[in-house]
Amino acid sequence: MLNTRDVFRFWLPLCLTWLMMAAEGPILASVIARLDLPKYNLAAYGVALALAMLIESPVIMLLSTSVALVTDSNAYLAIKRFAIKLNVLVTVGMLIISIPWVFDFVSLTIIDLPTEVASLVYWGMVCLIPWPGAIGYRRFYQGLLIRHSKTKRVAYGTVVRLLGMLSTAFVMMWLTTAHGIVIGTLSLSVGVVLEALATRWMSRDVVRQILKGAGQTPKPPPTTKQIMKFYFPLAMTSAIGFVVTPMLAFFIVRAPLPVESLAVLPVVDSFVFLFRSFGFSYQEVGIALLGRSMENYAVVRKVGLHIIGWTSALIVLIAFTPLSAILYGSMYGLPPALATFAVIPTMLLVPLPALAVLFSLKRAVLITHQRNVVVTWSTLAEVGCIALVMIICTIFTGLNGAVAAAIAMTVGRVFANFYLHRRSKESLRGW
Repeated sequence: MLNTRDVFRFWLPLCLTWLMMAAEGPILASVIARLDLPKYNLAAYGVALALAMLIESPVIMLLSTSVALVTDSNAYLAIKRFAIKLNVLVTVGMLIISIPWVFDFVSLTIIDLPTEVASLVYWGMVCLIPWPGAIGYRRFYQGLLIRHSKTKRVAYGTVVRLLGMLSTAFVMMWLTTAHGIVIGTLSLSVGVVLEALATRWMSRDVVRQILKGAGQTPKPPPTTKQIMKFYFPLAMTSAIGFVVTPMLAFFIVRAPLPVESLAVLPVVDSFVFLFRSFGFSYQEVGIALLGRSMENYAVVRKVGLHIIGWTSALIVLIAFTPLSAILYGSMYGLPPALATFAVIPTMLLVPLPALAVLFSLKRAVLITHQRNVVVTWSTLAEVGCIALVMIICTIFTGLNGAVAAAIAMTVGRVFANFYLHRRSKESLRGW
């Protein structure tokens, strides 16, 4: 039987991994903020990352799929082939959106970005071409490491990613005159490619163990249809979820102070994401540790509640005190006007770290019972709620885009958690 110490030890390397990934945003935002034209480059960075993440979304759940389904050599080979196809697909997607006339249609016609921002976003998309495929590749192998309780190696891979990103960013700052958007996005691509290679190397003994299959009789390999039955709802969940940021950009450019809002939103989001990462890392903990009959639910839930308590206390301490102005003005290096502009959206997003833990725990319960369609519906409900709130704020209020987006994101996540709570109770009955 698990105890809280066991859960914490399993979770801590995954948490550190997410924290290091979360640190990318503040670091790169602070780099871009200290270069020429920070307002436009920060706005472009947020939009480019949002579009790339939308294209990347089909590969995000390869980690959860690898943790849940790679039980023997046949399953490994079948899901590996599936992962390769997905990685090729998202790379082709990045190439297509980097075609100038396609990009112009998306950025200028659909999203209706200001021309100054759109021209910078294009070069960011070009620099991010290898990014989604590399993420899919490393998430597949990270899942193998997590399934075999080698979570520390996942964290080591992220150290490689962070060091690669930092080295690229600082070398380009010192030796080139490139725009901030180019430095930021190219650094991201270099970092994640290095992480993918390191993760594959660190998983080599796990792969040998799976292929050798000592003491196991491999089951028939899962068919593509069986894999898709499990994976498609999860992939749709990611795709729907990643629609949020481009959708917010669509509404923000139609609200007051659009460029300022586009500039501060990725900065505020990167700060809040640091605290949300504690919860995001908890989904794989639940999938790996809950047990088919939910025998470990109580202890996993108990650790989650502790995480909620101290992450919420810490973000409140920063968001509702002068520390927030110091954070955005000094650490991020935002101009004074933008630093002040970022404070209210930060306050409105304070509930998100707590909601992230609850969200991950409930999703883990449902994924463990292979009720993945419910997970998809929860994300669809969240996105629909965000869209509705943005429509109301844009049409009926004079709120600037950043404040409206913060309200919409918080309301949407509350609604999604309420839906997941009700549906996960069905899986917990009789536990």
